Amino acid sequence: MGQKIHPKGLRLGYVADWDSKWFSRRNMADLLEEDFRIRKFVKERLKFAAVSKITIERAGKYLKVNIFSARPGLIIGKRGADIDSLKKEIEEISDKKTIVNVMEIKSPETNSQLVAEGIAIQLEKRGSHRRAMKKAIEKALASGALGVKVMIAGRIGGNEIARTEWLREGRVPLHTFRADIDYGFAEALTTMGIIGVKVWIFKKELFKKTEKEMLADARLIEKPEDISEIKEETPTEEEIIKEEEIKEEDDIIKIK
Repeated sequence: MGQKIHPKGLRLGYVADWDSKWFSRRNMADLLEEDFRIRKFVKERLKFAAVSKITIERAGKYLKVNIFSARPGLIIGKRGADIDSLKKEIEEISDKKTIVNVMEIKSPETNSQLVAEGIAIQLEKRGSHRRAMKKAIEKALASGALGVKVMIAGRIGGNEIARTEWLREGRVPLHTFRADIDYGFAEALTTMGIIGVKVWIFKKELFKKTEKEMLADARLIEKPEDISEIKEETPTEEEIIKEEEIKEEDDIIKIK
């Protein structure tokens, strides 16, 4: 059995960041439980708002909740009415003054959590699992992803024996630290049991120049014409001899 590490946990502090940004020696366990309850509440409350990630920051008596969503309009509501009610409900859970920020996800096709949840919804509607996986991979690659891997496990198609199926297109380097790999997990609650959906999306390789950057660097390289101009500016032998004679005369004058 191969023991797999979480793609984000492997890259924390290197190319990935923490979802909870705070530290407390005394109340660590209580605050962790509170973070879990806040995330669970927000996820259930905004079930149809395509929420992919919720980050929490703490500073003294203040709590900051950042919600990343593909449909920010559903969270904010008319004139900010919905977001105000959400803010009050989070304050009741945490007993702290809360600030709620809504971040828009511009390309949901390359967000692994949203892709996994989309496949899970299709499985709950008794759709074809292979078709759902292929469509998700095609959309992600068309949106700029370098590689996609999708895996589902459980009683697929209502079979009595659970099995695992997966598809992969492109390159998904799980052992490369500088690779920006987005990982998402969702569960499809079917009548025959729970089916797990895992998605890995390889977006880009950090600290590596793209084709556009390489072309920009190539344009900065000196052209042959510029080199010829530099060669013409180099001093001739006569000029060098004159400069040496002037230096010798200056040295004689200094000696006198």
